[in-house]
Amino acid sequence: MNEYDSNRIYDSVKKLGFLKSEDQEKVDCYVLNTCHIRDKAKEKVYHEIGRVKKLYKEKTKPIMIVAGCVAQAENEEMFKREPYIDIIIGPQSYHKINDILKKFVNNQKQEETDFDTVTKFNYFDKVENKNSNVSAFLTIQEGCDKFCHFCVVPYTRGPEYSRPFNQIINEAEKLIENGAKEIVLLGQNVNAYSYMKSSKEYRISNLINKLESYSELKRIRYTTSHPRDMTDDLIDCYSTSKKLMPFVHLPIQSGSNKILKLMNRKHTVETYIDIYERLKKINSLIEFSSDFIISYPGESKDDFNDTLDLVKKIRFINSFSFIFSPRPGTKAANLNLIDKKISKERLLKIQEHLSKHQLRMNESLINKSIDVLVENKIDGQSKLFGRNMYMNSVIFDGEIKNIGKELKVKINKVNKNSLFGKIEKKITRERAA
Repeated sequence: MNEYDSNRIYDSVKKLGFLKSEDQEKVDCYVLNTCHIRDKAKEKVYHEIGRVKKLYKEKTKPIMIVAGCVAQAENEEMFKREPYIDIIIGPQSYHKINDILKKFVNNQKQEETDFDTVTKFNYFDKVENKNSNVSAFLTIQEGCDKFCHFCVVPYTRGPEYSRPFNQIINEAEKLIENGAKEIVLLGQNVNAYSYMKSSKEYRISNLINKLESYSELKRIRYTTSHPRDMTDDLIDCYSTSKKLMPFVHLPIQSGSNKILKLMNRKHTVETYIDIYERLKKINSLIEFSSDFIISYPGESKDDFNDTLDLVKKIRFINSFSFIFSPRPGTKAANLNLIDKKISKERLLKIQEHLSKHQLRMNESLINKSIDVLVENKIDGQSKLFGRNMYMNSVIFDGEIKNIGKELKVKINKVNKNSLFGKIEKKITRERAA
């Protein structure tokens, strides 16, 4: 989502004459678009600002903008700690960036952290999204009403908001016109998407079904989901859609019902497994990835083993796992932490199993021909980069003219993160419109 937001910020500031630069030592304006989810997010921001200060020690200072969730959470405190910052702008105020920049030119430091989601998307609906790659991001929903005790998102992104259905489709059409062959629907709780118009509810399943009708579009994905919002209509999409990829990223966080309750997740391990089994019954090719928080306060050895058992049962691929780290302002911020040594041992153990499943999955593709959507050429090499249906990176020899095409690639070598192969032939079958 941060990549989508960054691109939309650029779409806006282009109106003021700003252009992207690859040379960080020769810019007039520096934008740090931040995320508050990962560990030590705030400190990483100050570290990056320190790096910029060194670059410009003997040069004219660039305009320093801190945007995103860290900006939302810290706002005016950032001005006090780091005077080098000129502008602070929250994730629901990006649409105001041009006006804010104009005011700054008049020597006024600026802070804007209002939750103004509706106005933001109405503004960007009128600004063409020109950042369409072969695989394009499209935000359909923002914010969160779940209030998991470990998570800062409800405080930095605000309440759940679903964009108007037609507004999303209009942006999707523009992306497809600009060459997008895959669209990834984005949201903090993307499958909570719910838009009402004329007494009719539009859900993510309606968006998927509509996108299915565009013949130029080859693939549809969505992220990130919540188990509570895996509704029957969304599950049914996996039996009706030919373009919805059979790869489900569905964070569970823990395999222990006790810990899930302490986290305020409002789902159980049993309901999660039921979702998994229903989807596997629809399509045996469907694979799951997930997020895991290890050593959440109160996690016993038995609780951890429950998580390990779940990992062994479902055999997740491409998952993310982290030791719990407290976020200021959340319910879990002041809970007693588990011993660091124990936490590291648990994390390594869970990651060992996750990596094993991931590698095993990749190895099962050796000597097989798979569908690959070619996204770009690897800089400095005569190789192409694409992804298979499970989001695996696939690297192979090929020509630039193949970018944007879906090809058959025979896999001859793999590692945990990537697949390597050789083009067999272009896929000739036509996908249903």
